[in-house]
Amino acid sequence: MHSALTELLEQTILYTPRLVSGLIIFALFWLAAHVAHKIILRMSQKSKVNLVIIELASATVKITLLAFGTVTALGTLGINVSALVASLGLTGFALGFALRDALSNLLAGALILVYCTYGINDQIAVTGFEGIVTKINLRYTVLQAEDATILIPNATMFSNPVKILKRGNVCPLDT
Repeated sequence: MHSALTELLEQTILYTPRLVSGLIIFALFWLAAHVAHKIILRMSQKSKVNLVIIELASATVKITLLAFGTVTALGTLGINVSALVASLGLTGFALGFALRDALSNLLAGALILVYCTYGINDQIAVTGFEGIVTKINLRYTVLQAEDATILIPNATMFSNPVKILKRGNVCPLDT
């Protein structure tokens, strides 16, 4: 019993510097993620880029830094992260394949907002649907027709001709 406690104490003393180093590394990445998030949001106040795009970019940077921080901290602790990174790559590929429609809508929505192809209050026609744009989010463009609300996936809006019948709003990037 005495030798088991001695062994546990020795292992704890040997492992403590790795644990402290891992925690410090993760804390630094966590701090960098939050600082980057704040910097991006502060820079967006001075630019004319759409707020949705800024929030998406900010969240992406923050999550990426936290993921790198986690993997780096685990590697510092002595955990073999090569298998973890490989499994994350395969998981990412599988999720990307499974969510390809959602991801294509997300990217198309971001590009629509960046290029300002059409805006809120514009009257448009696309793929047989016509209406006034009431909302553009990262998944759908919402049209209000006379008799219905129409949700059109952004990938459809991005890959098909859009006829702008009447401009109702000026793109914030053009001013």
